[in-house]
Amino acid sequence: MSAQRSRRLADGLTVGRAVLGLPLILALVAGQAAVAWWLLLLGGLSDAADGWLARRAGGGSVWGARLDPLTDKILISAPLLWLGANGALPLWAVWLLLARELLISGWRAGQGSGGPASWSGKAKTILQFSALLLLLWPAGWLAAPAVSGLHGLGWLLFWPSLVLALSSAWGYLRQS
Repeated sequence: MSAQRSRRLADGLTVGRAVLGLPLILALVAGQAAVAWWLLLLGGLSDAADGWLARRAGGGSVWGARLDPLTDKILISAPLLWLGANGALPLWAVWLLLARELLISGWRAGQGSGGPASWSGKAKTILQFSALLLLLWPAGWLAAPAVSGLHGLGWLLFWPSLVLALSSAWGYLRQS
């Protein structure tokens, strides 16, 4: 596959991920936990795939580098807001995380390259996706105690993702 084709495919996956945010929140509101879970998993996998394709092409497009972190925020914000509204996560923690995302999006907008993600920023995203997948694990897929355990593990993973989010924000802002 040519580098140009890989970049176009990576950009297409990024746009597709942005579109998943609306059906994800609609599925959550409609009580369709399994649909929401699969949409979030698909979004996380597309994030990994578009990064792999961009690296394979020797680097992604400038447009893709600017859009990729925004699509991650759209996809992660939908379940965070729903979990906060339903009391599964404290609203102050959701607010802090979303405020961080807006701050870093603003910082990235001022960077010529879109502000490439740091390793701690990438780790934060992986941890957030993992925590959210566990927190959203549908009740009917396993016995109640196992689902409770997965939800508890998601709760535990959320806190280090918040710490990583704040520390990576500090790292980005120090670069300025």
